[in-house]
Amino acid sequence: MTLAAHFAGGRDYLAACTLGLPPRATVAAVTADLEAAASGRPDVGAATRAVEDARRSYARLVSAPVSRVAIAAQTSVAVSLIAAAVPDGAEVLCADGDFASLVAPFAHAGRGVRLRSVPLRRLADEMTADTWLVAFSLVQSATGEVADAAAIAAAAARTGTRTLCDMTQAAGWLPVDATLFDATVCHAYKWLCAPRGVAFLTLSPALASELRPVQAGWYSGDDPWASCYGASAPLAADARRFDVSPAWQAFVGAAPALALFASADPAAIHAHATGLAAHFRAVMGLAEPERPSAIVTWPDADGCALARLTASGIIASGRAGRARVAFHVFNDEDDVDRALSALRAAPLKLAV
Repeated sequence: MTLAAHFAGGRDYLAACTLGLPPRATVAAVTADLEAAASGRPDVGAATRAVEDARRSYARLVSAPVSRVAIAAQTSVAVSLIAAAVPDGAEVLCADGDFASLVAPFAHAGRGVRLRSVPLRRLADEMTADTWLVAFSLVQSATGEVADAAAIAAAAARTGTRTLCDMTQAAGWLPVDATLFDATVCHAYKWLCAPRGVAFLTLSPALASELRPVQAGWYSGDDPWASCYGASAPLAADARRFDVSPAWQAFVGAAPALALFASADPAAIHAHATGLAAHFRAVMGLAEPERPSAIVTWPDADGCALARLTASGIIASGRAGRARVAFHVFNDEDDVDRALSALRAAPLKLAV
């Protein structure tokens, strides 16, 4: 992959699903920003421009109008905004075992809000006219399973159900289109290789009209620098009214990382990442998923497989009793072979 040259490391790092590696441009931007601040010359104007550069790059990456993109700090914060709008007693449908930041805000919404959980593959079938919202991760963190987004969106259209898709484990390796859904959230510190603390929320105009800007602050104003005091300044007319105050240095680092991925060929990245994952699965004797995924997981209740990888200097992860490896733009066939060699140290029982 041509993007590999933009990263200083990556060998033996199979954990983009946990934390992405910063590209060289991100390291340079954050270092320069910190050095300027340390010298008594912080550049707040440049940081503010970085926020808007990041917003535009993200909009391009997820094929959404920039007017529909709000900035956030964490996915749970953005999801909470939507949870606050669920009508009293309404049903929210989610996938079994989905990530807590997506489902917990609904589980604790109170007001009689009912959170119902079903297997991911059943989401489209389980929606009814009584389902106010379906919330799901496009790619499951614990298993790497890719949701059938088209089927879910089609079912939601038939039942009049609103859709919320978490793209945190997808954007950066899987081509995505945020306009398929009423809302999407994404924390950019994984596959988009941005600093932690940079997240995004996209909203359809219809859903945006149903939400109250309960987290409104000075950065939610039409002109943030004129919205610093009091409550009289008008909020932005577009999705920026749902902005939270940005972590400037995080966005300084995020802007070049997002620009890098927004300018890349998403189909090429997808082919590269899923191709490496498919090679790994084939040698391991693991079944290929219905929809290709850059994340590979297998049962590892005793942590033996993860321990072997770690002992060999390979950075991987374990989630929900499964070992987990991920392949991204900075990985290549050598990473696959080195991981396989580490796991061949003794026979592994791969029950699926």
